[in-house]
Amino acid sequence: MDDDIRQRVAREMQGVYQRQAAHWDATRGRGLEERHWLDRLLALTAPGDRVLDLGCGSGEPIAAHVVAQGRRVWGMDFAPAMISLAQARMPDQTWTVGDMRGLALGDTFAAIIGWDSFFHLTPDEQLDLIPRLARHLVPGGGLLLTVGPRAGEPLGSVGGEPVYHASLAPEAYREELSRVGLEVVDFVPEDPSCGRTVLLARLAQA
Repeated sequence: MDDDIRQRVAREMQGVYQRQAAHWDATRGRGLEERHWLDRLLALTAPGDRVLDLGCGSGEPIAAHVVAQGRRVWGMDFAPAMISLAQARMPDQTWTVGDMRGLALGDTFAAIIGWDSFFHLTPDEQLDLIPRLARHLVPGGGLLLTVGPRAGEPLGSVGGEPVYHASLAPEAYREELSRVGLEVVDFVPEDPSCGRTVLLARLAQA
């Protein structure tokens, strides 16, 4: 596909998710196929710890599961309609309209989740965000991302509108994460349990 089309789709992501928030929420599976990975991440935290959910969507099922496990959630999404849904469901948690590409919350978290969100950034944006993620983690904090099994920029769709995805090569992730003090704990390409390529990393202890 033409690079100009990919770039246009990448620029229009926020508008797609704002327009499609209700559709996305209605069709988002609640079976928690992600639970294995979420629980591995939460095992690196303790009850009462705060977890940053980037691209949190409507808060279900991921943030809801994190809260049910006794952690507190700070959710961020660039679509105000998504944040409105999450806020209505879990008003006692923290919800922020924001773009993870400019992540600068001035705070740290026991864990960060970028499930089905991080991979919407371009390769350069991902490389720029990784150091920001490290700065938002406490020593020993965990990072859970969905990426791709190989370098590429495929397109998908939400509610019939195109959406952009990108991934670095696995070794490129390892190198960049290592550079900022994050060690890859596990990397599973196209995990059949959830249909995702999943990366779990942990920030070095102080």
